[in-house]
Amino acid sequence: MIVRRGIVYLVGAGPGDPELMTLRGQRLIREADTIIHDRLIPIEVLSWARSSATKIDVGKYPDHHRISQTEINRLLVEHAQQGETVVRLKGGDPFVFGRGQEEVNACQSVGVPVVVVPGISSAIAGPAAAGVPITSRGIARSVAMITAQTDPRLVDNQLDFAALVKVDTVVVLMGRKNLRHVAKSLIKHGRDPHTPVACIENATLPYQRVTAASLAEIADQVDKLSFASPMISVIGDVAAMVNPDLVQLPESIDELVHFYAYEFGE
Repeated sequence: MIVRRGIVYLVGAGPGDPELMTLRGQRLIREADTIIHDRLIPIEVLSWARSSATKIDVGKYPDHHRISQTEINRLLVEHAQQGETVVRLKGGDPFVFGRGQEEVNACQSVGVPVVVVPGISSAIAGPAAAGVPITSRGIARSVAMITAQTDPRLVDNQLDFAALVKVDTVVVLMGRKNLRHVAKSLIKHGRDPHTPVACIENATLPYQRVTAASLAEIADQVDKLSFASPMISVIGDVAAMVNPDLVQLPESIDELVHFYAYEFGE
C-alpha cells in the first residue's frame, strides 16, 4: 500500500489586493487539502480552494491571540502527518515579521516536508501604492523595516533608535498603537522632528487611505483621522513624495460591493 506523504507550503498572500498574490500561491490554494490562514490575507483568495478543502482561521488580532503559535505549529504538523497538502497562508511574506521560521522549524523537527513560497511584503507594496519609493537616488540609499507590535514598555529594549536615526528610510509595520512612542523616541535620539512621514491604512485595497505629516505631528494626524490597523508608516525624506491620487479605486461590480460593505458596515 502506498502511503501518501503530506507537505506544508508556507505561502505569502501579499499585501492585501488578491491580484498581487503570486501565481504559484494561487495554484497551491487550488490544490490544498487544508488551508490554515491568518487574518490579514485577501479573503477572496479562499474562494479559489476546492469545496472539499478544510479552512482554518488562526488569525491573530491586536492584543488578542485566539490561537497560540504553538497550537498553529501543531495544526500544521497534524494535518501534514495525515497525508494532506497543507497551505499555511500568511499575509505579506512568510519571513517578514510572520513567524515563518518558527513554523519551518516545527515541521522539520518531526520530518514534515515544508516549502516556503515568497509573497510581496506590505513593507514594500504599501508605500509603493501610496506613491512613496522607499529608496530614491540621491535621497535614500538605506532602509530599515521594523515592527512596533509589542508591549510599549519593551519597545525601547527591542528597537535600537540610536541606530534607526541614521537610516534614510524607516518602514514601520504593525505600529499603529505605538506610533506616538516610536516618533518621540526617534526625535529623542536625534531624528529631525520635521522629517516627513506618510501613513497608509489598508494598503493596496480599494478603501486605502493615506495621510502625511512631520515626525512631530504624525501621531496627532492619524488620531485625528481615526486611522486604524493595519497601517504602515514610512519615515524619511521619501515620504514627501506621497501621492494620494494613486489610491486604488474599485474596478468591478464585485469590488464596489466589497468597498461599500466595508465603508458602511453592511
